[in-house]
Amino acid sequence: MEDVVFSCTGNGVQVDRKVVQTLQKNFVQVQNILDQNRLLINEINQNHESTIPDNLTRNVGLIRELNNNIRRVVDLYADLSSSVTTSMEAFSEGESNNANQSDQRDGQKRIRSS
Repeated sequence: MEDVVFSCTGNGVQVDRKVVQTLQKNFVQVQNILDQNRLLINEINQNHESTIPDNLTRNVGLIRELNNNIRRVVDLYADLSSSVTTSMEAFSEGESNNANQSDQRDGQKRIRSS
């Protein structure tokens, strides 16, 4: 797929389609993990209220899984942050290069005397 830069209407922000796709993919992954965490927390709570010893023992594994999921969410958010930062830096460099090229062209124009 080719990188396509497009302008969002209203605020003039330019976004790389590849970055948008990465953001969407990561947000979906985060949401799926958070949904799974909700289920884990419900099961942990039910086991905690239970008087059955095996349920309390099972919570150890469930809490480990919950902690691992939280680490994955943190990693995904770090990736998101990095993607946005990289994209913004590339955009800023492009804007800077465009301004420099424009300044160079302006300096090469002949001024006609009247």
